[in-house]
Amino acid sequence: MTSGAFSAQISDYANRADPYPLYAELRKQPVRREDDGTFLVSTYYEVRNLANDPRLSNDTSNRPPGHSRPGQPPPESGLPPSFIFTDPPVHDRLRETITRPFGPPHSPRFLDGLRGELAKAVTELLDAFEGKDEADIVEDFAYPLPVTAICKVLGVPREDEPRFHGWADALASGVAPQADGGSGQEEAQRARQDLGAYLTGLIETKRRHPGPGILSALAPEMTPADLEATAVLLLVAGHETTVNAITNTTLTLLRHPDVLDRFLKDPDLAVPLIEEVLRYESPVQFVPWTTALDDIDVAGTTIPKGSPVWLMLAAANRDPKRFEDPDRFDPDRKDNEHLGMYTGIHYCFGAPLARIELHLAVPELFRRVTFSRLLEDPPPYRANAVLRGPRHLPVAIAGVTP
Repeated sequence: MTSGAFSAQISDYANRADPYPLYAELRKQPVRREDDGTFLVSTYYEVRNLANDPRLSNDTSNRPPGHSRPGQPPPESGLPPSFIFTDPPVHDRLRETITRPFGPPHSPRFLDGLRGELAKAVTELLDAFEGKDEADIVEDFAYPLPVTAICKVLGVPREDEPRFHGWADALASGVAPQADGGSGQEEAQRARQDLGAYLTGLIETKRRHPGPGILSALAPEMTPADLEATAVLLLVAGHETTVNAITNTTLTLLRHPDVLDRFLKDPDLAVPLIEEVLRYESPVQFVPWTTALDDIDVAGTTIPKGSPVWLMLAAANRDPKRFEDPDRFDPDRKDNEHLGMYTGIHYCFGAPLARIELHLAVPELFRRVTFSRLLEDPPPYRANAVLRGPRHLPVAIAGVTP
């Protein structure tokens, strides 16, 4: 095991468009120690096992002094950590409470009941493509849809949805470790304060006048602070990752016209195709906030108690020891148990909603819109190294069908 500066290279924007050669180099040594004592774990089985190991903590209060705590609310906000940044038993209690109005077994029809409204939103967004010869898939399609979905889940009045667009983008900038102490973190803190003030009023309204959405269902069961922290988490995790998944799927298909041609002829290809994109272009590249609670032996290396650990999901998803020919995009891939939605007790809470959005958005996008070419390849990417995806995806349009 050697020291290195891989974390700096991973965070460097110059590597954002194609981090995969860097990940391949990283996998040559499954566990690497950085100069600051952070351990990077990059191979599939080691990442998966650690993500399921109770000795690895998601509670960033366990971080040693001097190490960033990405994604956490600042102390002055007065908010507790959202459940993703807690460990059992607190994590299990909060997650179970939040799951009741969100999905099975207590509310098996809640998400399915949103399909009609989300399909209508997809149609309206694609109607706006008519008459255009160019579009930006991010701004014109992928970005607005998840905001609508999250607002429906929370029960936000439709007229307030536009305010959530800016908040989602700013809050996501605080997730990346390189933003700690910088302008991105400051922007995230301002957005959190503004969103917090809005949510305080909305939660109180929901307590007095219950309506649709999980805020009404959870208001009697959670403190306002816990409920506010949960709403912020759902906005960040549910929006940014889905934007990236829709955009990455579009970009990947336009780069693979043979697969696109198959998809246009066989819409049933959508399920394995989308799962392969989640492996091939992971919307969450790595988890940078875990900490070892005890000495942990991994692939012949001991990660000492108290060490920060980065779990490199995107590197693990292209591990040749787990996936044959991993750098090839192959929707026919068998046994595709990827880590694109993470694993273990912290498996993506919003994964069922994200998959509904993807399966509504992607087939309809390519059914209605005929693309002639990408206008920029690679496109400009977001600064965020954790939630990686294009900031814009400009395309030329040959036609739009009703």
